Amino acid sequence: MHSSRLLLAIICLITLILSACSNQDSSNKGSAATKREVSVQTVATEAKGFTVGALMSAHTVYVFFDPQCPHCGHLWQASTPLHKKAKFVWIPVAWINASSLSQGAALLSATDPLALMGEHETSLLAGKGGIAASASIPADVEQTIKANTKLLSSFGAESVPFVVVKNATTGQTIGRDGALSTATLAALIGFEPS
Repeated sequence: MHSSRLLLAIICLITLILSACSNQDSSNKGSAATKREVSVQTVATEAKGFTVGALMSAHTVYVFFDPQCPHCGHLWQASTPLHKKAKFVWIPVAWINASSLSQGAALLSATDPLALMGEHETSLLAGKGGIAASASIPADVEQTIKANTKLLSSFGAESVPFVVVKNATTGQTIGRDGALSTATLAALIGFEPS
């Protein structure tokens, strides 16, 4: 009995570790003295991303993601069934590698970010590295992604995806990292179970 509890604890720990991509650059981590409180208002005001889903919804979900993070791809897939109920703002950051910045710039500048993100995440999850993106990035777009990355780090976040949402039921602001199932994401937003 004791060994099965230990095995279950180890499996839970591994699942938590594997459900998000860690920040590779330790210089981006906010120190305890400079850590900011996670705030929907701060994210809405300071972060820039692309919006998908129910654009007129009163429920906005902010997702910081690195285009090279497979866990972010899983969260993208989990979020798509909720696009009819909530507005999602996907905020690109550049933590993992050089492709993070160029792919984030392509997604942020896309005329149809929903289609391009779907194509990107399908490719990434198939192990093909995601969309091809130009290394030539407009300075303003590069600065936007760097500012998004700095904002995420200021919250003390150490992994992506990182979801920020105000729960519709409790009114509580929640900041949570890691991939989530559709049901868990819906509960985080405050939607009643279907």
